Amino acid sequence: MAIKFQYNKTSLQQLDKQLKVRLRTLPIIKSKESALRMEVKKCKGEVSALDEKLEASIRDYEKMFALWNEFNPQLVAVEDVHLDVKKIAGVRIPVLESVDFRIGEFSLFNSPKWFYDGIEILKDLARTAIEREFVAAKLGLLEHARKKTTQKVNLFEKVQIPGYQDALRKIKRFMEDEENLSKSSQKIMKSQQEKRKEAAV
Repeated sequence: MAIKFQYNKTSLQQLDKQLKVRLRTLPIIKSKESALRMEVKKCKGEVSALDEKLEASIRDYEKMFALWNEFNPQLVAVEDVHLDVKKIAGVRIPVLESVDFRIGEFSLFNSPKWFYDGIEILKDLARTAIEREFVAAKLGLLEHARKKTTQKVNLFEKVQIPGYQDALRKIKRFMEDEENLSKSSQKIMKSQQEKRKEAAV
């Protein structure tokens, strides 16, 4: 990224100001990036733990497969999912608060004894699956934010800060050269005036 500048004091001051802003901001962005990196790692662990829990629950569910033929799956339905929003390193993340289920009516006397346990198993399966989806969504948001932050860190570190430093160096050299030239020309003019005075005398 080429930084546009002019060879004057105003441009020098503006570039210096921009450079200082970036140098002050860089550590903050780096700490945000490392916080997001840790959260992404933690979130990946949560996703794999929930995957394992879901698989284990499904295996338990399959053990009683023959019994499930008697069970009416319409007895259990997800009615509502309660969310909250939490900020992690400046990123708004949806968080699962709770899941409300609607339980259909069934006869405790005419239904098998295990129906109540079956309802709890299905509720647990649904809750785990919903939680897993939320954690996966959280992971996606965190990874996106981490990538953006990493890009910004790289932009500052590898492009903008060196670009501003280089531009400042060029302006300072130009101004020093200009000052040296003006001093040299003043000396030459002075010596020529002295020669003219001597010649006139």
